[in-house]
Amino acid sequence: MTSGNNGATTPEDDDPFGYLYADGQANGAQPPSGGYGYPNAVNRVRTVGQRQYGQQPAGPGQIPQQQGAYGQPNAHYAAPETLPGGAQTTQMSHSAGAGGGGRGRGPNTKGLLIGAIAVVAAVVIGISVAMLGGDDEDDPSGDGAQAGPTQSQTAESKPSKTTDPGDEVELPKSDAKTLALGGTAATASDVKGAQADGGVYVTGFNQVGSSVTWTVNGIPKGGKYTVYVGYSVPGKDQNATLTVNGTPSTAPVNLKNYAHAAEGDYEKGWTKTYNYVQLNKGTNTIKVSCEEGNQCDALLDQMWLVKGWVKS
Repeated sequence: MTSGNNGATTPEDDDPFGYLYADGQANGAQPPSGGYGYPNAVNRVRTVGQRQYGQQPAGPGQIPQQQGAYGQPNAHYAAPETLPGGAQTTQMSHSAGAGGGGRGRGPNTKGLLIGAIAVVAAVVIGISVAMLGGDDEDDPSGDGAQAGPTQSQTAESKPSKTTDPGDEVELPKSDAKTLALGGTAATASDVKGAQADGGVYVTGFNQVGSSVTWTVNGIPKGGKYTVYVGYSVPGKDQNATLTVNGTPSTAPVNLKNYAHAAEGDYEKGWTKTYNYVQLNKGTNTIKVSCEEGNQCDALLDQMWLVKGWVKS
């Protein structure tokens, strides 16, 4: 059939696009009233957002139903997985931890903190075990070989403080009866209060040339010493000369009335005095004598040494 042959039907029934051709138009073909080339098609202009799918169009005089507000679920929308034969999907929960459901939460900082504390605790325990294991190495009965000295061994290996021989050795002491006497000096025991053995003391010392000499043996180390002299005076200050290893001292032996005894009372006048001396290691001689210019009215009972130059 050609466009010029009417046949049993009209051109628009025969060829819906006949109106596009010149011969169709000559035969009276008209565009379809329902739309562009589609019979019974409805072509209505709508406002943007007004068209809705899945529901009947609004009739004359009816207000079209508006879509739901932003963020609100659309009652006319159905997810593909809810339809029969739709794809199955796995929903991811935003909150995998406690309090699941609802709005998603941030990182699980509590879990991270617990993990960090566990790591620190493990490190501390490891260090403690290592330290306890190190103590086992100190046990001489252990089978393992020691890599190096322990702290206790290091402390023990340090040299101990060197002790001065003079601190350990008891220095000599002499009583009156062991002293070498010179001049008019002699021993007696009539006056009470002497500290020497048996209460023996040296008398007759108040004459020029009288002396007592102490030969000291066993000095452990040369150096400074203090020599003490025990004596008694009759309530008056006296003095004598000190000679060490043959050399007279520039400082006299002060025989003062430190006991504050009454004049003539020897028994109440017992006391002591001291001088600084320099001694040699081994044997030394210490002499106390009455020389010209000395006041020597005194009784002598003891002599002793102290290491160093001290005051007492």
